[in-house]
Amino acid sequence: MSLGHTILGLLESHPRHGYDLKRAYDERFGQTRALPYGQVYATLSRLLKSGLVEVDGTEQGEGPERKRYVITEAGITDVSRWLAEPESPASYLQSTLYTKVVLALLTGRPAQEVLEAQRAEHLRHMRELTRRKLAGDLADQLLCDHALFHLEADLRWLELTAARLDDLAKKVRA
Repeated sequence: MSLGHTILGLLESHPRHGYDLKRAYDERFGQTRALPYGQVYATLSRLLKSGLVEVDGTEQGEGPERKRYVITEAGITDVSRWLAEPESPASYLQSTLYTKVVLALLTGRPAQEVLEAQRAEHLRHMRELTRRKLAGDLADQLLCDHALFHLEADLRWLELTAARLDDLAKKVRA
């Protein structure tokens, strides 16, 4: 995810201070990891230098002066272009899990155990996501569904690989 574009999108509705941007980001996108303040201000500095935001004013708070940022027309154009651009689907053509299976076969270790351990970990994570989904709001539900669908695809791959393990072992050891 592009943090710069996310901040631009958050600024499009109205001008905000860095603290307000961090809070809005954490509320909508930071469910698993909050955004550090330093990253917010470093990103705002880059956006300012690029002419995508400008300082709309400053206010005196309890601490240092707080700058209020506003998106520029160039910023609106940039975030619009980013939103319209489709994301490249992750193809996973070289995955760590595949590498572990092949290396287990090459070194004479039990590849089936690698697959079983990974399957157990996937199922554990799916249970965790399902609990979070049931307790969460719509945003949490959608995020959890996205992750669950990917994990389901991984489970299908694990099952397929386990069924073809003998053939893969012959190919790898040839």
